[in-house]
Amino acid sequence: MRKSRNRILKMKWLVWGCIAASIGILGSCRNKQVQVDIPQLVKTAPVNGHDGMTSVTYPGKIQAASNVKLAFRVAGPIRKIYVNEGQYVKKGQLLAELDPRDYQIQFNATQAEYTQVKGEADRIIELYRRGSVSVNEYDKAVAARKRVTALYNAHRNALNDTRLKAPFDGYVQNKYFNAPEIVNQGTPVVSMIDNDYFEVDVNIPSGDFIRREDFMTFHANADVCPDSILPLELLDITQGANYNQLFTARFRLKRNPVLAPGMSVSVTIGFKPSSEAMSIVPVSALFMKDGQSFVWLYNEQDETIEPVSVAVERLTKDGEAIVRSALRKGQTVISAGVNDLKEGQKVKLLPPVPASNVGGLL
Repeated sequence: MRKSRNRILKMKWLVWGCIAASIGILGSCRNKQVQVDIPQLVKTAPVNGHDGMTSVTYPGKIQAASNVKLAFRVAGPIRKIYVNEGQYVKKGQLLAELDPRDYQIQFNATQAEYTQVKGEADRIIELYRRGSVSVNEYDKAVAARKRVTALYNAHRNALNDTRLKAPFDGYVQNKYFNAPEIVNQGTPVVSMIDNDYFEVDVNIPSGDFIRREDFMTFHANADVCPDSILPLELLDITQGANYNQLFTARFRLKRNPVLAPGMSVSVTIGFKPSSEAMSIVPVSALFMKDGQSFVWLYNEQDETIEPVSVAVERLTKDGEAIVRSALRKGQTVISAGVNDLKEGQKVKLLPPVPASNVGGLL
């Protein structure tokens, strides 16, 4: 009886031991995770070559090359304005005139005095040459003639200055007064623009300003003549930045009958070609590490990626970057999700999107 009980107890302990061992084995199996290295799907783009020529395009505005405000050198009431706004005038053409009455009276009086004093001075000078008058009388005669001659010329010029004439061929831009308004000396009466050539102003950032010695070509495009390339000549660049931290470049543009001051144009500045090898990659392929720009280069043999250092030369408006690096045309770089990758990682290329699948929506 006692032996039977002992046998039963041994059997129970054996069963419980097997159960415990099974639970331990199952628990240990549950804690072990199978590591499966699944290649990450990536989007790629080919590396394109570049000839080393770079350019930038900025908006600009056509300005009148010479927008001159014209004023009388004397004051007085306006007698007549002979031109209208927008009128084309020739150099020397009469634009406006002051009432010359007071200046005419002044000149007539001075002219009479000039005739008298000059005649008397000439007589004394002639007598001095003959030795008939003293040196003192001669000096007084010469001084009097100089004084009256200067006064005569001043009053004659004042009378002539009552007539305002065009200093060059061009168009009347503004007319500020009308007859019989009174204007002061130096107050603008009309303004003119010189249309022999235009000027174009462009604001450029500091990054291009420091490369101004590499500027090589300049041209403009306008919406009113989209098929024409308009050559430009660089006149100067301001040496100080404006409140937007931009520098103003001023160009000369030859006169074109379809262009007018105030029109907007696109100005393209071409740089000297670089002697270093240059490539084109998508901007989305760039990532930063330790202050340096990199791209992920795809290795077709083992389907892994490695970082390649690049120096960004220029970003284009098409979402591309012109870079200096060891990249070669035809190589493949990762063009999306570049910040989630690591060196030596295996990747799998996404299949190219068919041309018929616009936007990759299908």
